[in-house]
Amino acid sequence: MNNTRVNPMSERALALAGLVQALAQVRRVADTGQANAAILTTAMDSVFRIDAQSPADVYGGIEALRPGLTLLRDYFGNQPRDEQLPRLALAVMQLERRFVREDTMASRVQAGIREHAAHAQRLGSSHPDVLSALGSLYAETLSHLRPRVLVQGNPHYLGQAPVVSEVRAILLAAVRSAVLWRQLGGSLWDLALRRRDLVAAINGHLAEA
Repeated sequence: MNNTRVNPMSERALALAGLVQALAQVRRVADTGQANAAILTTAMDSVFRIDAQSPADVYGGIEALRPGLTLLRDYFGNQPRDEQLPRLALAVMQLERRFVREDTMASRVQAGIREHAAHAQRLGSSHPDVLSALGSLYAETLSHLRPRVLVQGNPHYLGQAPVVSEVRAILLAAVRSAVLWRQLGGSLWDLALRRRDLVAAINGHLAEA
């Protein structure tokens, strides 16, 4: 990260938006078998931007997070579009807490991401081969932590291996955002006790995006 003085809550809002934006795609893929291509690319690019200079850079700019910021605004305004999304976000945050305590697993995931980085750069981070590789990485590591993140959806699509791999790959992106959220000082207390500050940061970003 650079040394520019920033509002910590403003940065946390971006990480949280990245989290819910990725999970909204998890829900969409599980229900329809199809992701929004641009949003999927934003999520998968974030996985490979391990050394980004700022939270905005992780996602390729604030504009790319507009869908997630809008979801957060609606949630905090008691207008959720998907009642399962907050529960899924909480499950991923709990998973992240267990994940970062597993040093060996964390190292293995980071090594796996670096291993596939050149592949992603050549083909694109949302290429089916890259999604398959990252989905396998998730299955071999994070999926073994308990309790597991359970994704509900259309059994027709969730019975297809490519769809399952895509869901797992996007879950990896969601965990990446959860790690960033925690690295920036975010916690569940922000959602409960600093809600007004968080909403102000979200609205500020939406005005800027």
